[in-house]
Amino acid sequence: MPTDLSLRHDLVGDLLQLPKTKGDWEKYRLTDEQVAFYHEQGYLKGIRILTDEQIEKLRTELAEFFNPGHEGHELWYEYHTNESSRPDTVLFHALGAWRIRPGFHDILWHPAFTVAASQLLGGAVRFWHDQLFCKPAKHGGVVAWHQDYSYWTRTKPMAHLTCWIGLDDSTKDNGCVHYVPGSHNWTLLPITGLAGDMDAIKEVLSPDQWEQFQHPVAIELKKGECSFHHPLMVHGSFENRTDRPRRATVINAFRDGVKSDKNEELLQGVPPIHVGHKMDGQFFPLLYQP
Repeated sequence: MPTDLSLRHDLVGDLLQLPKTKGDWEKYRLTDEQVAFYHEQGYLKGIRILTDEQIEKLRTELAEFFNPGHEGHELWYEYHTNESSRPDTVLFHALGAWRIRPGFHDILWHPAFTVAASQLLGGAVRFWHDQLFCKPAKHGGVVAWHQDYSYWTRTKPMAHLTCWIGLDDSTKDNGCVHYVPGSHNWTLLPITGLAGDMDAIKEVLSPDQWEQFQHPVAIELKKGECSFHHPLMVHGSFENRTDRPRRATVINAFRDGVKSDKNEELLQGVPPIHVGHKMDGQFFPLLYQP
């Protein structure tokens, strides 16, 4: 039985080292202008997270995951070799890599993520869950337009944050994420599906929202860079038809103090946290306390 790395709330591998002095931590802080842009537009892009060496370590671990029988496969919360319903539009999507390999575990504590996340959330940062989104060359599928919090209403209040980290250059041609600026000010929309249909969201938008929806922003990133977005930000990504893959890892977090709003399990295989009780413990570690 492989070790479940969710039992460890400290660094377990050699992906990174934490800063040793206050000055070293300060180097990772966002500017006031960056924080203001996030709150005004609902997103922030182009923050460097990973070095080329760190990217290669994560790519090596990721390559093992594409074999469904890999060691530790029973620890996933979700695992889809293709979340799309079609074999010609593949979208690899999985939740729980942090439990299985040291690199994907340790990246959660990366100061370039935790310090910025604390500024954007306005407090201490606690882990929610991770995700992998991988689109293979030439037939990578879409991630349909959605708001993350529509899948997270089992936790309240809404004090969440998503960090999308590229393991490849992410471009319009290979299926980069697109944001609808300002849509974080909208109310929560009904769920219309995560894979396959980029047009389904039209059914749930008001005329004003539909007009704003006509002007999405393509979030092109260099490998190792990330974007942050608000839990109500409407976002999606198109197909990858290039001759190279588009791989990404996502860290979802929330401000310390968020509570469960469901008596059933919050993630598959995770013991329930009863309604009104704080989200913490083995599966929801505190990542950063400012």
